[in-house]
Amino acid sequence: MKKLAYVLSVGCLMCMMVACQATSDDQGKPRVIITCDPELDDLNSLIRLVLYAPDMQLEGLVYASSQYHWKGDGKGTKWFVDGREYTRYGLNYGPMESWRWDPDERFIDDVVDAYTACYPNLKVHADYPTPEYMRSIVRIGNIEFDGDISKDSPGSDLIKEKILDDVPGKLFITAWGGCSTIARALKSIQDEYEGQNQWDALKEKIQQKVYLCMSGDQDDTFAKYIKPNWPEIGVLNIRGGTVPLAYGAQNRVSEEDKVYYSAEWLAANISSRGPLGGMYRLWGDGKQMVKDDVMDYFGLSGYTADELRQMGYVVWMPPQPKGMFLAEGDTFTYLNLLGNGLRAYEDDSYGGWGGRKQPHTEGQTSTFVLGAADTVMPDFVPAAQNDFAERIHWSVTPAYEDANHHPVIKAPLSLKGKPGETLTIKAKVTDPDNDELSIKWWSFKVGSYMGDVVVDNPSVASTSITIPADAEPGQTIHLILEATDHGTPALTHYHRLIIQVK
Repeated sequence: MKKLAYVLSVGCLMCMMVACQATSDDQGKPRVIITCDPELDDLNSLIRLVLYAPDMQLEGLVYASSQYHWKGDGKGTKWFVDGREYTRYGLNYGPMESWRWDPDERFIDDVVDAYTACYPNLKVHADYPTPEYMRSIVRIGNIEFDGDISKDSPGSDLIKEKILDDVPGKLFITAWGGCSTIARALKSIQDEYEGQNQWDALKEKIQQKVYLCMSGDQDDTFAKYIKPNWPEIGVLNIRGGTVPLAYGAQNRVSEEDKVYYSAEWLAANISSRGPLGGMYRLWGDGKQMVKDDVMDYFGLSGYTADELRQMGYVVWMPPQPKGMFLAEGDTFTYLNLLGNGLRAYEDDSYGGWGGRKQPHTEGQTSTFVLGAADTVMPDFVPAAQNDFAERIHWSVTPAYEDANHHPVIKAPLSLKGKPGETLTIKAKVTDPDNDELSIKWWSFKVGSYMGDVVVDNPSVASTSITIPADAEPGQTIHLILEATDHGTPALTHYHRLIIQVK
């Protein structure tokens, strides 16, 4: 996630069918490919991501370029695109051989190295993929120049392979930087198959399979190539969200939630804990992604904005106190892919930690809205941040009994009933650590029935509900069973029950 144009980005989701008799334990994991450039908030988003590797089927960790970061070809070739960052903020650089890219850049490999060091502890607490597997999916994408899709790369080859495979279900591909590596994969497919008899069927299959989770169009390749040539491809290029994590997020949350962005909380729960926590970027941490980067003053502390400008930095965000939250501007692209029980990746209107898509209204298209503006969405910040903190804790805790773990919920995914009918809901909630639990059923008004729904006893797992008399056949009612343990930190797991009105 980059600069002011992308500061408010959030949310990423999806669609698939659910069997009526299935339970949450039967649900498959979403397939995910990550593409990212070496912005400090990409690093932070990647650190959180690998801690959630058990929640998804990670199939690629790909170095990407963007208008903010590109390596060059190492042959002295100069590149320039008018209107880019190097011509803004009073800058006036001409064609250059590279822009804001360390010649020895290896931030993805650094995260995998830290993951490898933590793996003996992590595997005690959840089914984490091996370090060997994580290394096997790292690739270099189209990183030479901003928006260049003229040739294949190991990263585009991997994406192409996954797009063309016969594995059923959606393939989520994130773009934390530019889309050039993704665009090249699609262009390579088009170049190879267009004009052949099977092209129309293949193109339709790909547009149904691929779902782009974009942090903006950071090199214009989505607008210039992907959208014109693959107009029906799944995409959520959105802004907003219920767990703000972009630059300046601490200034947009409630007073009660500010603690989760404070220097004290981050020092106690994140940065002091092991190799992964120690890599997490904070304000004034003394680090810089690329030496002498005029845009990256975030590692400095104790200077005013004017003093930083006098030092030659482009100050586009007011300096914050040392140790404060800095940014995870791309985490929104996978928050709704996590296995927290909300199943937000199944349909983009379901809603989860990453927000939701609002229903169509006459004359308007569906859009995600800022979490604060969406009165349907609850406050997910404490649950999401405590969850992250405990996973960091897992990375430094070799004994299962010395850490906290999520409640386990078994319940039906869907039920059917007629208006006025009372349905019995049989659910079971347990805690692997034998912690005391707080249980709450609540109505999530994201279905097609938007009226009030009353659960007979919302504080117990097995309960009943009477379908409102004014509900109409074909409408859906979403109920959430929320279980929070009394561990430290408290961990929350959810279960979404969808009632179909007959």
